[in-house]
Amino acid sequence: MNANAVDVATLRAAVTGPVLLAGDDGYAEELPTYNLTVVHTPAVVVGATNAADVQAAVRFAAAHDLPVAVLGAGHGSSVPSAGAVLISTRRLAGLSIDETARTARVEAGVRWSEFVDQASKVGLAAPNGSSPTVTVVGYTLGGGLGPFGRRHGYAADHVTALDVVTADGELRHVTVDSEPDLFWALRGAKGNFGVVVAIEFTLFPLVAFYGGGIFFPGELAADVLHLFREWVKTVPEEMSASVGLLHLPPAPFVPEPLRDRLVAHLRITYLGGPADGAVMVAPFRELGTPIIDAVGPLPYSAIASVHSDPVDPLPLYEHGTLLRDLPAEAVDEFLRLAGPGSGSPLVLAEIRHMGGALSRAPQLPNAVGNRDDTLFNVFLVAAGGPPDAAALHAYEQQVVDALAPWSTGRRYLNFLFAGDTAPGTATLAYAPESWERLVGLKRRYDPQNLFRINHNIVG
Repeated sequence: MNANAVDVATLRAAVTGPVLLAGDDGYAEELPTYNLTVVHTPAVVVGATNAADVQAAVRFAAAHDLPVAVLGAGHGSSVPSAGAVLISTRRLAGLSIDETARTARVEAGVRWSEFVDQASKVGLAAPNGSSPTVTVVGYTLGGGLGPFGRRHGYAADHVTALDVVTADGELRHVTVDSEPDLFWALRGAKGNFGVVVAIEFTLFPLVAFYGGGIFFPGELAADVLHLFREWVKTVPEEMSASVGLLHLPPAPFVPEPLRDRLVAHLRITYLGGPADGAVMVAPFRELGTPIIDAVGPLPYSAIASVHSDPVDPLPLYEHGTLLRDLPAEAVDEFLRLAGPGSGSPLVLAEIRHMGGALSRAPQLPNAVGNRDDTLFNVFLVAAGGPPDAAALHAYEQQVVDALAPWSTGRRYLNFLFAGDTAPGTATLAYAPESWERLVGLKRRYDPQNLFRINHNIVG
């Protein structure tokens, strides 16, 4: 670390929250991530309580030529923060909703569960994530692909303003009018341009929806997926859906009927009437007797039950790809490697229907890429310890390679993880012209690449 005790003491005097070094009480408690495969060992931890704390931390890092890492809930942690100044945002907990204007202002430590709890009380919603423990800001900066995507697009499409501390230590209130280039880049490039301490975004009215999940036994996986690939051609944009092949452990957090067996999990959210939703789902219910059928009218407050993502930290290895098509041959390849009898080590192999509003440019254009030719997102998850990493990544790559004939060759930024940190991988999340624009803006706003503990854009 290129800083002495006097410098750290000066930083502590300037920061309201804790400033911690390795060995200090509380240092380790600041570092847990959702994905336990990423271990943080920063030179300094700053527990920011306000924007001024973030400014002091960024200026300290710049003065001592140290990179800046940002840690919220830790879902997106992918690059270890060894030797960095790590800014913990969990204390930035401000959340306000303007019911009349249908807008929200959310600080960087707020999780989707907290937002949904407040917004559902006033009949409003946002394009939230499937996991309730992801932070609103981190999810949104990477695009934000959630269970209302086909109707409402990406979460980034709804952002109207951001408060961000840039590499010069300045706090900027960024809008399409104040700094249009930075406004464009921040919405879709994650943490490459600064530390976002708060965002403002528009909301839409929603009290209830028709949706949930149906769990089928693994032996019906082929029937479910082949029906799904034809069914998605017929549904309106109000219907967002995915199918996940799950093989969950015999753990207490897993419902007993789902433990240690392969199941096909249909997840849907329909923003229309329950009667119409039931008609659309009926073909799946005719396939056979499900293990659990939890699809029906639900309040917005229950949105997390659609995917039922685990909330406890796990050691995860993830990968994925984007598809332009899903013919029968692609489903067969997917089933060969992730379906019954495959011996797959994956805990989740998901195919998510895209299109609709996810394919259109938003009213306020942003950096979120790969919209036009993407009709499906494939997301793969394996769990295990460090000795398993190489084999698990290799298996996930085998699935991706098998789907190559139907792949766009591109990736969704929020689904780039620890195995995707090789130089240049981030280019896969953008169209070439968008990438060149981002590189130019990186040179302007962060010429020293202070913000590089991420899927990095190098100016």
